Parts: sequence; structure tokens; C-alpha cells
Amino acid sequence: MGRMRIRAGRATWPAPPVPLWGATRTALLALGIAVGLGLGTLGCSHPATPSGGSTPSDGLAGGARSATRAPGSGSASPTSRALPATQVTGDWRSWTQSLSGPVASGACDATAHQVVCGAGADGFAGRSRVTGAVTWQIPSLAAGRSVGLVLSASDERAVAAGADALHAANLRTGTSAWSHRLPPGRTYVALAQGAGTVYATDAAAGSPGGNSTVELTAYRAADGTVLWHRGGVTADPAEPPRASGGRVYTTDGSVVTARDARTGDVVATSRAGTECPQLVAGGGYLVCTGDGLSASDTFPPVVRLDPVTLRPLRTLRDSGMKPVRALFSDDGVLVLYEENAEDGSTGDWTAFDLDSGAALWSYPATSEQGALDGGRFVTFTPGNDSHQGRLISMGLRAGPAGKGTAAPRLSPAYPETSGSRYPAVIVPGGGGGHLVVRTTVRGALRSVPAP
Repeated sequence: MGRMRIRAGRATWPAPPVPLWGATRTALLALGIAVGLGLGTLGCSHPATPSGGSTPSDGLAGGARSATRAPGSGSASPTSRALPATQVTGDWRSWTQSLSGPVASGACDATAHQVVCGAGADGFAGRSRVTGAVTWQIPSLAAGRSVGLVLSASDERAVAAGADALHAANLRTGTSAWSHRLPPGRTYVALAQGAGTVYATDAAAGSPGGNSTVELTAYRAADGTVLWHRGGVTADPAEPPRASGGRVYTTDGSVVTARDARTGDVVATSRAGTECPQLVAGGGYLVCTGDGLSASDTFPPVVRLDPVTLRPLRTLRDSGMKPVRALFSDDGVLVLYEENAEDGSTGDWTAFDLDSGAALWSYPATSEQGALDGGRFVTFTPGNDSHQGRLISMGLRAGPAGKGTAAPRLSPAYPETSGSRYPAVIVPGGGGGHLVVRTTVRGALRSVPAP
């Protein structure tokens, strides 16, 4: 989610609001998702020389703060029931499925083998890559809204959080793998994952968002073991942590903190006055951007930070436009969607080479939904274009002017890719030649061949 945050991955969303571009932007951004980088582990390595600055680990594995429950325990949502897993054989195919009930407003992501959607606060539904039909379902343990869904494909786990519950599903068996509950008065606020670890932030329930209330816990994705816990974390409660390169990064808007992913120890902090409302991390790169939900008329520049020292390396963009969504590629390309200050229904996707700082291309758009599919960027054609209502794929470094194999390619016009349905695009992990389109209005999932 809820607040949408710029990210290199995917998140959860609240129920879709009235379909006006300006009013629905937050729900749509969360619906994109993406991620991209959220489909599996980040393949991180760990620094060997952590330094102080954090509170000591409180050894909470099985302790009082967050007790691991037996698989499937807890109170189920009255609108969801367990559904045993069914076997699926065959490759990705084209299909369309409507969404209803708790799944209609949940986040969706995809591995190489299936689509996984959140259901309720922390429940799940798995869908067949062949037909899109539900192949397994796990009810939610908690009531309320979901605050995140992440996939750790290498561990065959999906993890969701809502209210005081953190819940993991076994993606192979379609059963609960583990769960945790926070003590009274605490609630989960954001999730991230990397290298087989799930990072969850929680805050005091009903808190106005004071940074002093934020706590950060690392859980082993496979079995839910608490690896470390830190209280009093300097972080914006609504901004998820970012995991990359053996480090976990948080920001409170003016201070960026880096921790050793293995221990939780602070290993670096940015210099005072660093404007960093939101962080994007991945592929060995770290970037600060402005807050896409801010009501301000001006926004700080987009700045690349050194992921080790956190010192500024290069200003990539200082347009004054509102940053809405950012995506990283493994080879150092940042694709950024910025909303026009005078017309929030339009904007531009711009690609940057993170090593040289050069702007590679720009593409006018009316949708902030996009994804990276191998060496190509995928988004939706503008609503004011003659080819509106389609997916467009282009070479990541060549953009709309690409030639040959990097040239832009269009999909057919599907009902689900129409701008009036407010679609988002999901790239299954490992490719497979198909994309999944998720609509906000008249909720649906559609698997289509990648253009």
C-alpha cells in the first residue's frame, strides 16, 4: 500500500475509489506493483564489518513480542475459506478471470508458476498459469486491510501482513507455512523482502506516524524465524524498507540509514539534511526521490546515493515534477514516471543510465503503471493516442525510438487494457512469454502474450 510509495517492486492497495484519474492514482499505483524486483530474492551478499548505532538484538525467536503460530491457526475471515491445492500442468496460456470478494481489492504478483493474490488482511489465493482458476486458498488470520504482499520465489513463500498478523503461505502446497502476531497496541505498516528474508516494520496502532514508534524485524522467509529486531528505527512508517546488496535501508525523509541485513546493526547514515522522502534500491544502486503523495508544488531532485557510504553521487533529475513510480533494471537503468504539475492525468516515463547519469529516452503517458520484462520496458499506450488501450513494449535502453529487436511492439486492444479499467501490468518471474493485466475497475486478471 493506504499510501502509495515509489518502489522497485509491488505492493498492496486499498479498495478502488471512484474512477477519476486524480482520485484513483494512489490505489492504481499500489495496484501496479510490481514489481519487478519483488518476484524473488535479490541475490544479496553480506558486508563483513558492521558497526554500532543500533539497539542490541532482543532474541525474539519464539519470544513474547511475536509468537509463531502453528500453520493454519488463528481466526479466519468470514468471507474466505481454505481451498486445498490442485495440481497444474502446462505452460502459461491466455485467459481471463474476474475478481470478487476479498481478492478483488488485494495485491497480486506472480512467480514463474502461478499468480498469487492477497485475500483480506493476510490471506492468499493461488491461480493457475494455464487457466487463471483458483488452485488454492488460505483464509486471513486478521481483520482489516492488508499492508503488503511479497513473494520469495526461491523459498516458495508468499508473505502478507494486515493489522497485527504476519502470515506466510507455502507456494508449493497452498497451505499456511507460518505466522506471527504482534503484541497488543502494535500494527504492521510495511513489508519488503530480499535474499530469503522478510523485513517488516510495525508501529503503535493509531499512531499519527511519529518516527519514534517504528520497529523493524527480520524474519527468515522459509520458516518465520525471527533473525533480529530493532526498536526506535529512524523511518517514515509509510515508507517500506529496501533490501539490496546485503543491506537494509530506511529513510525518515531527511536521514537515510543502512543496516547489515544479517544482524540489523547500523553500518552507515546519510549526512544531515539529505532530502529523501522515498528510496528505490536494487542491482547495487540506491536512489532518493520525492514523495508522490505530497501536496507540495515542488519536489526534491532525484539523487543517486553511494549504497555503502550513503553520500550523494549524482543528481539524475531536477524537473520539479511529481515523481510517482520508479523501476530499476539489473544493468543500471532507472525508469521514472513523473506526473505533470499542471495536469495530473498526464506525465512522462523517462529512462536514465545510473552510471553516467544520462537521460536515455522519454515517453509521454497517461498511466503510471509499468514493468520491466527482461531487457524491455512495458506500459500502456496513452489515452490520447491513436493506439490507446494497448500494452506497448520497448527496448529498455532504446525506448520508443528503438529499431530492430529493440523497436516498440504493441499488443492487441483488450477490454482489460483500456484506460477506463485502470489496468496494471505484472511480469511473472522467469518470463514465460506472458504478462498479467490486473484491472482496478470491474476487477479482473487477464494473461496475455507479451508484445
